Amino acid sequence: MIRVENLHRHFGGFRAVDGSSIEIKEGSITGLIGPNGAGKTTLFNVVAGGLPPTSGQVTMNGEDITGKPPHELFHKGLLRTFQIPHEFSSMTVLENLMMVPGGQTGENLWNTWFKRTRISREELELAAKADEVLEFLTIDHLKNEKAGNLSGGQKKLLELGRTMMVDAKIVFLDEVGAGVNRTLLNTIGDAILRLNKERGYTFCMIEHDMEFIGKLCDPIIVMAEGKVLTKGTIEEIKANEQVIEAYLGTGLKNKGVS
Repeated sequence: MIRVENLHRHFGGFRAVDGSSIEIKEGSITGLIGPNGAGKTTLFNVVAGGLPPTSGQVTMNGEDITGKPPHELFHKGLLRTFQIPHEFSSMTVLENLMMVPGGQTGENLWNTWFKRTRISREELELAAKADEVLEFLTIDHLKNEKAGNLSGGQKKLLELGRTMMVDAKIVFLDEVGAGVNRTLLNTIGDAILRLNKERGYTFCMIEHDMEFIGKLCDPIIVMAEGKVLTKGTIEEIKANEQVIEAYLGTGLKNKGVS
């Protein structure tokens, strides 16, 4: 689904991404790991349109999407979440979800005067879809809560829910487990697996919790110093001496991997 070829992203003399090439197969949950500063988030930002590449190419289903802005990629079904959630804090959880789909009739000022019936019908349909999403994620009891009042894990679930409002084809998850307690992390993991198996979502995720990424991801890609170091299953990654050395030379056992 996604092919990244010889991608570079430089910031002055610093090569954050330095000739990386990866493939993400349709229907997979691909993990992306590496020590801090490896270039993982920068690679995400380039693929998802947040940053232009210095050089290289990104294709989606054979179409060149290199440098396309996020709103164009959104309409192609490529979405990303962020390590720090970007919710509308003063709006309810339900309203946050209903905001997502583009091209709503009510977005046009003229239509608010002359197409009120159509707008009302669309809003009812969106509310019904949002209710279904919240039930799927087991946070339907929070639908009328202000999004700013949610816990960190609940906000991560809300971000995942927003991708469901437009039936995304591929979702890039940036440290979905950061700052989330184990119970909610399991809920998030279960939702990702169900979206993958039941609805055909493709995922690529950056994560530092190796137990979590090992449960969800195959394959796992390892980056270090802007380059792709290796790729494999969780067992192959844990046994790879290059990977162990990349984690600051301290070994993966000291990083919670054994």
